[in-house]
Parts: sequence; C-alpha cells; structure tokens
Amino acid sequence: MPRRLSVSRRAATAARWPLGVIVTGWDYLWRTTPMHRHEEAGSVADDMPPPLPPGTDRDEMQGVEDGVGPLMHRCFTTRVREAEMDAEQLIATFAGKPNRAAPTALASFVKVRGEEGELRVGDEFTVRMPGPWDGPVRTVAVDRTSFSFVTLDGHLEAGRIRFGARDIGPGRLEIRIEAWARAGDRLSSLLFDRLPLNKEVQLHMWTSVLEQLTDLSGGRRDGLVDITTKRVDARELAHAR
Repeated sequence: MPRRLSVSRRAATAARWPLGVIVTGWDYLWRTTPMHRHEEAGSVADDMPPPLPPGTDRDEMQGVEDGVGPLMHRCFTTRVREAEMDAEQLIATFAGKPNRAAPTALASFVKVRGEEGELRVGDEFTVRMPGPWDGPVRTVAVDRTSFSFVTLDGHLEAGRIRFGARDIGPGRLEIRIEAWARAGDRLSSLLFDRLPLNKEVQLHMWTSVLEQLTDLSGGRRDGLVDITTKRVDARELAHAR
C-alpha cells in the first residue's frame, strides 16, 4: 500500500487545522497536570538513539543523522497505581490502535501500511496534526512492552520515538515516552529550535498520551509527570562524525 495520503484525505486534514489549533491551545492553557520539567546539556555518548535493529528498512528514512541543528533527547515518564492491566497488556492495547491514547484534537494516527488492529515492524502511519506538518513514521521495533517509530522523508523532525511500559509492582506501572530528534530541514529548524512552540506542543501532546494511557490501564497517576530534555549541540554532533 502506498504511504502518501490521497488528495481528499489531505483536504480533510487541512480543514481540521483551524479547529485543531483552537482546541489544542485551549486545552493547553487549562492543563493542570502536575509535572516536573528538567533541562540539561546532553552528550553524544549518552543521548544518541540506540542502534537500529539489523535488517531495518532504511528507504525514505529520516534519521537523526539526516537532521539539522541540535539533537533533543526528551523523556516523558509517569507512574501508575491500581492499574488493571500489566505492562504487556497496556502496550498491546495501545500498539494495535494508537488513537486509543492519542490526543486526537492535536494528533491522530492514520495507518497507511499494515493491517489495522495490530502493529508489526514495517507498518507506517501518517500522524495528522493541526497545521501543515503531518508526520510520516515507520515502525522499526516491536516487543512485548514497547514499540518504536522512525521519521520518514517529509516529517518536520528527523529522529526516533519509543513508547514503553514496565511493571514496578502489583498494579503498578511506569510508562515512558522517549524521543530523539533534530529538525528535518533548515526551515523546520526555526520552529524546532528557535521558537518555543514545538517544545510546548510536544510537551502537551506526550503528556496527554501519558494521561490517556493511565486511563486506559484502569489505574491512576502516582505522583508527578517527569519531563527531561537533554540538548546535544550541532557542533558536538558534527565533531563526533
């Protein structure tokens, strides 16, 4: 199945932009999720994404090495108590239908390659967002408690994201979203690095996913949502090459 969206679907996406921006902005202004935000300098040694699995399809892939500007390594973590699902059940439920936990006013997953209701390596999605930056991604890893996407050509960013969960006690989970990304091109770098919009949209989007995964598990958040951002300067990345 071809990855690109049809003209009619692109028109439908464009029609959603104004409403999506308004709803997202309103939701963001009234967000009350308690969180701890921490930013620090990163390093090539500690903050590059893990190696891709052997045999990964690199066609049209837009990895960190293809990006522009600094690398942002971001982790969004929450803990859950009184969960009715274990980590494996939660990830299986989410992976099969990611819109179950997506903040659909801000972003929704449209599957363009692969069977609905399941997730396998090589499956592709377009993440539809309110604005001219729909994001194509491909699944590069799936296991019992996590799955990972890599960005494809045309995405605003160049990098990877991993969704995972682990059991930390009876009825207790830790849910984690980890992203490694640079701007996809020089134009995107203005939004990605120079303006706060991208960082705040990501914070809103991924904390919303954590909240909805908490609800999906049948449990309740236990403590603050922890958000860590580590920045690796572009000059350090170039020197490492």
